Amino acid sequence: MGEIEGSYRVLQTPGTRLGAQFNAGISTLESGQSLSGNMVVSGSKIHGRGLQIRVQGLDDSQEFFDVDPKALGQILLSEVFHRGNLIESDYFGLEFQNMQMNWVWLEATKPIGKQVRRPANTLFRLSVKFFPPDPGQLQEEYTRYLFSLQMKRDLTEGRLICTEKTGALLASHLVQSEIGDYDDVADREFLRANKLLPYQDKVQEKIMELHCRHLGQTPAESDFQILEIARKLEMYGVRFHPAADREGTKINLAVAHLGLQVFQGITKINTFNWSKIRKLSFKRKRFLIKLHTEVHGPYQDILEFMMASRDECKNFWKICVEYHSFFRLFDQPQSKSKAILFTRGSSFRYSGRTQKQLVEYVKENGAKRTPYQRCVSLCACKLVIRKIIHFFKIFNETFPSFVDSVVDNPQLSPLTSKGSLCLSPSFQMSTLSLPSQAPSPLQSPILSEVGIISFFPQRFPTDKAYFIAKEILTTERTYLKDLEVITVWFRSAVIKENAMPEGLMTLLFSNIDPIYEFHRGFLKELDQRLALWEGRSNAHVKGDYQRIGDVMLKNMCALKEFTTFLQKHDEVLTELEKASKRLKKLETVYKEFELQKVCYLPLNTFLLKPIQRLMHYKLILERLCKHYSPAHRDYDDCKEALKEVAEIATQLQSSLIRLENFQKLTELQRDLIGIENLTAPGREFIREGCLYKLTKKGLQQRMFFLFSDMLLYTSKGVTATNQFKVHGQLPLHGMIVEESENEWSVPHCFTIYSAQRTIVVAASSKVEMGKWIEDLNMAINLAKKSQEKSSVFLDTGLTDHSNRSSDEVSLEQESEDDMNSSRTSLDKQTHHRANTTMHVCWHRNTSVSMSDHSLAVENQLSGYLLRKFKNSNGWQKLWVVFTNFCLFFYKTHQDDFPLASLPLLGYTVSTPDEFDSIHKEYVFKLQFKSHVYFFRAESEYTFERFATHFQIRSVFSQKQRMSNQSHVCCPVSTDGWR
Repeated sequence: MGEIEGSYRVLQTPGTRLGAQFNAGISTLESGQSLSGNMVVSGSKIHGRGLQIRVQGLDDSQEFFDVDPKALGQILLSEVFHRGNLIESDYFGLEFQNMQMNWVWLEATKPIGKQVRRPANTLFRLSVKFFPPDPGQLQEEYTRYLFSLQMKRDLTEGRLICTEKTGALLASHLVQSEIGDYDDVADREFLRANKLLPYQDKVQEKIMELHCRHLGQTPAESDFQILEIARKLEMYGVRFHPAADREGTKINLAVAHLGLQVFQGITKINTFNWSKIRKLSFKRKRFLIKLHTEVHGPYQDILEFMMASRDECKNFWKICVEYHSFFRLFDQPQSKSKAILFTRGSSFRYSGRTQKQLVEYVKENGAKRTPYQRCVSLCACKLVIRKIIHFFKIFNETFPSFVDSVVDNPQLSPLTSKGSLCLSPSFQMSTLSLPSQAPSPLQSPILSEVGIISFFPQRFPTDKAYFIAKEILTTERTYLKDLEVITVWFRSAVIKENAMPEGLMTLLFSNIDPIYEFHRGFLKELDQRLALWEGRSNAHVKGDYQRIGDVMLKNMCALKEFTTFLQKHDEVLTELEKASKRLKKLETVYKEFELQKVCYLPLNTFLLKPIQRLMHYKLILERLCKHYSPAHRDYDDCKEALKEVAEIATQLQSSLIRLENFQKLTELQRDLIGIENLTAPGREFIREGCLYKLTKKGLQQRMFFLFSDMLLYTSKGVTATNQFKVHGQLPLHGMIVEESENEWSVPHCFTIYSAQRTIVVAASSKVEMGKWIEDLNMAINLAKKSQEKSSVFLDTGLTDHSNRSSDEVSLEQESEDDMNSSRTSLDKQTHHRANTTMHVCWHRNTSVSMSDHSLAVENQLSGYLLRKFKNSNGWQKLWVVFTNFCLFFYKTHQDDFPLASLPLLGYTVSTPDEFDSIHKEYVFKLQFKSHVYFFRAESEYTFERFATHFQIRSVFSQKQRMSNQSHVCCPVSTDGWR
């Protein structure tokens, strides 16, 4: 008889329950305070934190969508379809790359946060999900346009494989659709700027020759021709899923409207129609096709294919289920009701409309929809605009007074009074947006919502773009200093003691030295450009000073050369860790160096900085592109620079996730006593934080660490190193977690049942309890699905404490004197140890997850701020670096190490209250219990950036804005502060 997993727990009798009087002296919170991580703004709490998700359209434009982290995938899908004015939306879906860098579909019925590890970091892209055999089945011209863009993407990415002649024909229709009738100059410029085929240079003349034949063909007709040609190709709509047959021969599986297809290479060798298939299933890595008996006889009715992993196998099975439902069923399938006790098999079902339902819906609602108008392509607009600009430049030089009079006269000016372009009475630039709706993500970026565009160069003031550029400069300064921690300071330490083997020295510094040298030059260019932008030279004569895109594009392209170096950081980090364990001298130098002031973070953290910096560039460039209008002269360079860095970042994203996890595990390994081999393969860190464990002595403070395979709990040591001592390990396999506040009469209490023992713990707040329970349940479910769950615990190196009594008081008695001595020793040691998250969580009674760590990595910031203490009158100007949940203070950006630091975990953030008597703009207030600090930024943008990093959502209430505006301000000083 089989066993039911996860149902075992130890039931306690009333006599074994421990009395639990809540010890009010344990909490470090003031009355009414919560260290939940939800910040306070102007006296009002902000519950939760929304996600800003980036979605790329089929035309490669990108938009941001604000959704709740726990929202179902359908919420995001509906918002994307609504904003894009998609009627036949069920043909489409959103795809993203998983940890294995495979494109998978966002499921509508599951929360986004449970499908995507880091939604805010993930690029979702709108794509065609279901490819109908006949484009005539698509009712909307707009839908056919989007399908043609999908064909363009598939051609570019090499998925729509065809002969060179067919590829050239498809490309010629794409050119006709984009720029209209043939023009030699326009064709060549368009093909130079747009890569439509992998072999485009080889067939460019053929493309132009075929384009000549499409004279007079409308964009809609071109779209239809593209789909007509594509649907006849064997690779139309095909998405390969690698597998192997029973003999081990490598093949590719695919699914289409007719059924399942089998390819060897790119040659189709078999098709199993839906009518022949009795059942599709998967078992671990095996994908099974059960055929009807009459097809292959009673002994050959099951076909078996082996895929790379269970996840890939299940992913392909889901796609098959959806394809079958969409094309074969008349009505939407009903979801299965879940079993009460336990379930067997997947409950996944297709959740959208079937093709039949969709066609009927469009027919019924066709008369109500607003007609779709095709916009003039961006490329065509640019060609016309370039000629007009050139004409006016020449004309302005020759007849300046005439041009001035034309511009001043609305009846003669080529620009209307609003500045909108009027080429002729019969030619107007329409957009893809429908009336009374938000602009479509496919709207031509050269036009604003009203079609406004400026043809005359303008001198921009030091606006938001300047401060974004300044952020690039300030964070680059800090980044270069961080690189020097390794290239200058650590190198000096290991050379002095001759502590590192030659091979490791070469591996480490040959990879990081070239990166350091590159960024020295890059910082110099940024510094020079910002100096010009700030008007400290006569660069405005040339008109080249108020932009940053050209500098970014040049250097982002150059960064590609360092991809191989960045890819070796995984090896560097691993080898350094191994060597420091193996070589006593290196271990000593390593530990002593970490105690130096210049090493203000754990040493291996600095080795992650180069890859993390790529992510910073991407985020800053996204912000800059979002700020600029597409007509701005800096927009194209910024957009291209973003494209370049995004490409590198995508390649290294999975490596970064692995490295951050490894770095965190090695950091914990050094700070925990009683466990070895914490960096075991497959183990992932999830959450660390302070909870109170119920014992015979009452509630005792403990530090808990949740991993993907186990839960550790520790107590604070009283040694000089302030390490934590491991007291227990609970495997996640078979674990159950339940809220139990009512049962134990302890606030924010929950019970953890495991096969070894049962423990009762309490959190500092309801929000903290919710975080722990959510992460524990998530980790338990993942551990249950793991194929190697039984072998994970064979070599943890942890002493088995499972036979101890459940109270464990004899080994964990900590007197009040011990606790005080522990805190005293911590306060006396260097800032590095005091600022590690585990120590801060311990003293501030809170917790931090790996997701929080990832968010902190993204939200690194540098710049000058003015600081004021609660009871002081003056403001002190300091260079501030915000990283790893901590503010580090320097006198200037040239200093080698911080003067002081302020860990922010547990702090609330708000704007000043009236009784604070702060009559300045751009001020925010940090507070933990009686500790209060005020910080003042130089601009609204800088204020908002720091405020966002500290999780302020509503930066200013209307009352606060009016209050600030009512104060009399001093003139602006040279450094930007009032």
